[in-house]
Amino acid sequence: MTHALTRDSVAHMLDPQAPAALVATLAADARRASQRLSRLSTEERRAGLRAAAAAIRAEADAILAANAVDLERAEGLSPALRDRLRLDGARVAAMADGVDAVAGLADPVGQVIDESVRPNGLALSRVRVPIGVIGIIYESRPNVTADAAALCVMAGNAVILRGGSEAAESNAAIHRAFAAGLEAAGLPAAAAQRVPTTDRAAVGAMLQAEGAIDLIVPRGGKSLVARVQAEARVPVLAHLDGINHVYVDGSADPAMAEQVVLDAKMRRTGICGAMETLLIDRAYAHAPALVAALAARGCAIRGDAAVQAMGHAAAEEVDWDTEYLDAIAAVALVDGLDGALVHIARHGSHHTDAIVAADPAIAERFLAEVDSAIVLWNASTQFADGGEFGLGAEIGIATGRLHARGPVALEGLTTYKWIGRGTGQVRG
Repeated sequence: MTHALTRDSVAHMLDPQAPAALVATLAADARRASQRLSRLSTEERRAGLRAAAAAIRAEADAILAANAVDLERAEGLSPALRDRLRLDGARVAAMADGVDAVAGLADPVGQVIDESVRPNGLALSRVRVPIGVIGIIYESRPNVTADAAALCVMAGNAVILRGGSEAAESNAAIHRAFAAGLEAAGLPAAAAQRVPTTDRAAVGAMLQAEGAIDLIVPRGGKSLVARVQAEARVPVLAHLDGINHVYVDGSADPAMAEQVVLDAKMRRTGICGAMETLLIDRAYAHAPALVAALAARGCAIRGDAAVQAMGHAAAEEVDWDTEYLDAIAAVALVDGLDGALVHIARHGSHHTDAIVAADPAIAERFLAEVDSAIVLWNASTQFADGGEFGLGAEIGIATGRLHARGPVALEGLTTYKWIGRGTGQVRG
């Protein structure tokens, strides 16, 4: 099949500045939209999101048809990545419900963080305000289109969405419905824009858009995040890979340990909260049974010498640093909590780590000393999710130390400003 080329598309192919011009136009429109959003009330923003959710439900058939095209083109993807890409009626309904859920969250905009009165009578307060224009660069999951747009708009920000080429048709269909819903409710459609090209140069243009885009949020694999961090001249809210550990202490209840480990790895292997490495205390008497239970669920085991002695494959050094996003787990026996802490510090990605233990002193030390955005005691790592934390949808799991950490939802998409109210005070 041949396609006619328009003058604009030819110009785009020939002009290396076209992506920069495209992003500049999107950013300028987004800036105007963000200024309009900042003047809207909470209820007006809620109404816009509810209309967007209704539009997604109304366009469910079109969204599923678009997703079918993406799945047909993505035959080479692994089962886990296809699962991230795949939509069905229940997932589209959940997507719309997620937008409605964000509309019902407490609005952080205008929240007074703290206030004081100085000795000279000057009244000071810190107040949450929108960040402005946010760029989201993401891969695979088309639901991010709706989740990210909803969170940004509810927090008073305009968003520019650049999804991966593997989900291009799905993202376009979801975005069309979302933007139409906003517009029907009287909000600017430019509050949620999509980069209408899969040209990788557009990503570079977003990363260089200093002053036009206020914050970049990458959601995807290690190569995407590495590129963003290497090239960005715009502040970045990093979401690194989820090399998540579960440590089973010698004091752990065997039934609980098996339940937590199987859920952490096998509930959904392709999400960032999935366990990738299982660490077992040498003092835990039920290690062979635990590893066997994981293997019986269809998980390929790559282990250290002790685990190999149980009849499983050998782990290479790279396995301890790999986010599989698949039914594969690296497994090692360690010398108690100290051994687990050393391993996690060396190989972890500061995302989510969990301990299964009956000894509260051991557990509390783990929670205090593991330097990750989320640490859990006797619970699956798959709880690393904004919805499970009561935050609604999330923009991602931030693994850095500045601005926001862990599931980033509405509050993480705001900044603050100082407001001073005086009665003529001067410093003299």
